[in-house]
Amino acid sequence: QEVRARRGHVLAITSGDPGALSEHADMVLALPEADEILMPFLATVAVQLFAYESAVLRGCAIDQPKNLAKSVTVE
Repeated sequence: QEVRARRGHVLAITSGDPGALSEHADMVLALPEADEILMPFLATVAVQLFAYESAVLRGCAIDQPKNLAKSVTVE
């Protein structure tokens, strides 16, 4: 509720019923059911792909992120 009050978008990630979260989130990303110990890995890959695709849609320079030179030396 606080995120929506500040005009933010809510993305929910679940391996359960996506319909249960649809009233609380703007987008629901449904992951396949897997062993509980594997879920963090599945969620990480899903979020990274989501971030990549959203950056492409926004036209961001994916291969040269802003402020990367401050922490990584490129030769």
